[in-house]
Amino acid sequence: MNRFQEQIVLISGAGSGIGAATAKQLASEGATLILVGRRKEKLEEVAEEINSEMNVESAYVYSADVTIEEEVELLANYIESNFGRLDVLINNAGTSSGGPILSLEKEEWERVQTTNVTSVYLMAKYLGALMTQSDSLNKSIVNVASLSGHKAGAKIPSYSTAKAAVIHLTKSLAGELAPYQVRVNSVSPGFVETPMTEDGLKNPKFSQAIERHTLLGRVGRPEEVAKAIAFISSSDASYITGTDLLIDGGWLTV
Repeated sequence: MNRFQEQIVLISGAGSGIGAATAKQLASEGATLILVGRRKEKLEEVAEEINSEMNVESAYVYSADVTIEEEVELLANYIESNFGRLDVLINNAGTSSGGPILSLEKEEWERVQTTNVTSVYLMAKYLGALMTQSDSLNKSIVNVASLSGHKAGAKIPSYSTAKAAVIHLTKSLAGELAPYQVRVNSVSPGFVETPMTEDGLKNPKFSQAIERHTLLGRVGRPEEVAKAIAFISSSDASYITGTDLLIDGGWLTV
């Protein structure tokens, strides 16, 4: 499939896990990619792999902290100057945090909210504005939320709260950007093998508990989430906006 042929796609948090898998998936479908994150060396590794596989320079690297307004504004200016437009924005930058609320430091609470929620607001503000000016036939924003935004975790209150906020922010943005034909959706992965979850999954009791509570009986793979993101951000989902897509292997069904 070439659903993203001649489309300009930005992915934040693209250096590993779901972000890297999504970059590879969309590149295989013809996208021109801007890979964004704070760790430039990780982004360059992903870009090099994609460009080598595609035998053409289709992935570009831009190092930025998407929680800082000035850097996001510069990112928007870079895209407008070098690419002229933006068709698809995938907000994947995020972080997790453990610890019960009674011992959670305010600074840690604010860090998690800023990384997971404020970054989505800033990217929508500056890059969403750029997208409203485009006459592209497929304009789409996908925000990566989480199963934790639906089912709160007792020991991760900051993360659960942030991801629930992402889901609701997505619905608000969908209403605001609909007149410009920009679709806005979110995806909520369950337990997926990523750098964020690898420490927990090393614990046999933890991984076995996930398997017991998931209808499909296993942990998800980044590539599975990437394919779902590819669908909902493509023109195949042209009549879908304001929706959250659960990719949890049936966790919430049990």
